[in-house]
Amino acid sequence: MLKSGGFQIRPSSPRMSLSPPVPRQLRHRRAIRADAYERADGLWDIEACLTDVKPRDTVLASGVRPNGLPIHELWLRITIDRKLNVVDAEASSAWVPYPGLCETSNSAYRALIGLNLFDNFRRHAARLLGGTVGCTHLTELCAVLPSAAIQAFAGDVWNTTNGSPRASGEQDKAEGRAGADAHSNENSNDKPPFQLGRCHTLRFDGEAVRQFYPRWYGHAPRSLQPREASRAGASAAHAAAEETAGKEVLSNSQTEGNHA
Repeated sequence: MLKSGGFQIRPSSPRMSLSPPVPRQLRHRRAIRADAYERADGLWDIEACLTDVKPRDTVLASGVRPNGLPIHELWLRITIDRKLNVVDAEASSAWVPYPGLCETSNSAYRALIGLNLFDNFRRHAARLLGGTVGCTHLTELCAVLPSAAIQAFAGDVWNTTNGSPRASGEQDKAEGRAGADAHSNENSNDKPPFQLGRCHTLRFDGEAVRQFYPRWYGHAPRSLQPREASRAGASAAHAAAEETAGKEVLSNSQTEGNHA
């Protein structure tokens, strides 16, 4: 490790593809981790943890937090079935800036029970837990739960090679489109793998699909056509939603600043 004027220059990892940074000094580290567990009873636990740590003694309103001890260490666990319904939820606040007070919002996260990760989960979580109802940072953790569950189910619960009609049907239902029967045979080849057509790399006319999923190269799912046709008409509403979201993020950021 090199040093320049008190700042550390850490060589980039061989796997790091960002450009080499200028001399700099670590001031804060936020880490978010999500783990998925298949339970003996057939359900799944999705467990997320958020930590904030400063590499120095930090003066908080409640006292000095010594170097290396977390400002936040927050946990959120949801239990889901194979249709992504939330059947249980709990939160824990191991380290907080206001001990004995921040923990009182943990029970609010029981409100996640009954939601579905594919049915506007983030929007419903923000509605139920935003503002003074919950903890800003625990509510942030809700945003990682749907994609963590999808990654966990891919190749395990869902067939990502030949397609997963049940997964596709639930996604269609969640987005307000007519979907396939949610109880159809998961091994059917009638539908493309659910991950296709949902990102730039896996677009149906892309090289990745041509190489690895040649059967579906050039495929144009009928269920996607109405969405494409309505995209222009929805642009104004989308812009308004972006503006509202921006104001909400700003408000949350100001709240976050007050925590330290």
